[in-house]
Amino acid sequence: MTLARRIAGALGDLPNSKAVAHFDQAVDSYFEGHLRGKPALDRVMYTASAVGDHSMIWLALVALQGPASGKGWRPLVRAGALLGAESALVNGVVKLAFRRQRPDVSEPHPLPLRTPLTSSFPSGHASAAFFAAALLRSGSSWPVYYTLATIVASSRAHVRMHHASDVVAGAALGAALGELARAAFPLLPPRS
Repeated sequence: MTLARRIAGALGDLPNSKAVAHFDQAVDSYFEGHLRGKPALDRVMYTASAVGDHSMIWLALVALQGPASGKGWRPLVRAGALLGAESALVNGVVKLAFRRQRPDVSEPHPLPLRTPLTSSFPSGHASAAFFAAALLRSGSSWPVYYTLATIVASSRAHVRMHHASDVVAGAALGAALGELARAAFPLLPPRS
């Protein structure tokens, strides 16, 4: 039995349950009634979604942080490898276990956006965002990384690339994987 089938068997049909559908509908209604269609917020969310593609924002932040730490480019190489492994696990193995349809969007997006071909559950953007936040956090800077992660993750529901439950599951999975990776392969040595 493959790992993907074991994961799907353990969680059953949870992503498609009535309770999850009700949660997704409630969150989508809130976004529709209060957040979508506001040009400035749409621009922020579409931009956040775009810079989350292929973990661009996280690699850029590591590229800025690495040389400042005196470790040169080693943190960038390590972060690239770790984010690649996280992406392969989440966007490959885990998404194959669920194959959930993305939200139906009848009207065109107000701004350009790349549409992924993978399953909707869980959100790879949310997983990568919280994975990267766990890797990058240090000292008093941790709120910055988790705020950015929250914006990138929530942008996926805002732009209707994911159901809200996809985002929540991706964020939880990414945070857990990030803590494991941080313990095993820290990007920077602990501050003394």
